[in-house]
Amino acid sequence: MTGVELRPTYPLRTARLLLRPLSTADTDALLSYRSLEVVCRFVPFEPMNRTAIAEKLADRWSQTAITADNSGLILGVEIADTGQLVGDVTLFLQSELHRCGEIGWIVSPEHSGHGYATEAAAELLRLGFDELGLHRIVARIDARNEPSLRLAERLGMRREAHLIGNEWFKGDWSDEIDFAMLQTERC
Repeated sequence: MTGVELRPTYPLRTARLLLRPLSTADTDALLSYRSLEVVCRFVPFEPMNRTAIAEKLADRWSQTAITADNSGLILGVEIADTGQLVGDVTLFLQSELHRCGEIGWIVSPEHSGHGYATEAAAELLRLGFDELGLHRIVARIDARNEPSLRLAERLGMRREAHLIGNEWFKGDWSDEIDFAMLQTERC
């Protein structure tokens, strides 16, 4: 892999979803879940207000391509039939040299339990392996986040490591569970 570049044609379509770049039109939908303490409990950011969301939309969340190490896509998860934004997912290039990436997901509690995060994350695995040419994709999950642990398992990711007390996280030492999948392990 040399001169990495991923510029997907949007929206990415799955059976029920559209994955697409976020825009200022998504501010209220993003605020409806990214402002909730329960959503932010196990992720590396605090509940967001309208100003914080606007700043992210004007900067990192507006990226539509992966062109270098430490760049990524944050895509809205939209229900195709209704146009409703129910979450967002991330594909991040950690290292072009090692062909390693990372995925993550957030879904509004109002829409959890319907398989949207699993469907969207599976599409990110496909995108990372098939279009970006990654060899390995990881998901790093707080050990207390049972729903995300189960989601990584549903995706067929392998539980690789349990890091004990590895981060001072929101006022406490937290454990991290690392999942991974190699391109050759895909079903």
